[in-house]
Amino acid sequence: MAGSQCEGCESASSCTAQQRENCEKGKESFLEPANKYSKIKKVIGVVSGKGGVGKSFVTASLAAAMKKSGLKVGIMDADITGPSIPKMFGVTGEAYGNEENMILPVETKEGIKLMSINLLMDNPQDPVIWRGPVIGGAVRQFWTDVVWGELDYLFVDMPPGTGDVPLTVFQSLPVDGVVIVTSPQELVRMIVKKAYKMAAMMDIPALGIVENFSYFKCPDCGKEIKLFGESHVEEAASELDLPVLGKLPLDPQMASAADDGAFYEKEFPYLEKAVDALKKL
Repeated sequence: MAGSQCEGCESASSCTAQQRENCEKGKESFLEPANKYSKIKKVIGVVSGKGGVGKSFVTASLAAAMKKSGLKVGIMDADITGPSIPKMFGVTGEAYGNEENMILPVETKEGIKLMSINLLMDNPQDPVIWRGPVIGGAVRQFWTDVVWGELDYLFVDMPPGTGDVPLTVFQSLPVDGVVIVTSPQELVRMIVKKAYKMAAMMDIPALGIVENFSYFKCPDCGKEIKLFGESHVEEAASELDLPVLGKLPLDPQMASAADDGAFYEKEFPYLEKAVDALKKL
């Protein structure tokens, strides 16, 4: 990753510009150094203020779109108690370690590197019944102990809300920015503001908003049906001076592809603005 090393850091892993500024001001940094096998240019968090808005779907969509544009991409599934990323890409089996006790991520057939708690369990259907500190420790290990190699972008799929895991990610990883995922309901402003304010409190820039479930296109007449009511994302984005990076329709074919592990085979035209924004970082 680009950037200078802060005084007192144990390795040459970089911080964001804001985090380096904090170090210069004497603020305590909890950043964990990346291992010597990982050279990651940009770390992007995908967040939401509440559950059920399709955050993992958007994470997978962004990663697939960036990979199709020719970039080296990985996904850290930090939603420890509700992991879904491996299934969407048809990845099964277990991740293994090397002779130095580092964890090797599992690659999709298209070359996207994945790390998820499901890839470390004998039975992926078993529940993860862990308390917050243990979950936070697992997320930190996904950063410090995984051999990510050279990546242009590492997407971090975070659990919803503003609890332990988002806090761990923001404090431990050099996050370059977050994409906020929401849906069209009226309470979108409150939801977006929660995610935005948490990122701001941690000195992490918000890059923009992606609205999921924006509409359903009738397969017979092509009419766009607003199943969840009129969108309010433009108003919320305007209040926070953020761009709307995409509006994703409710597409049964995409849901079926995710269930079948064939997600990458679909196209992602609704995220062109998001891809352009990420490439400019």
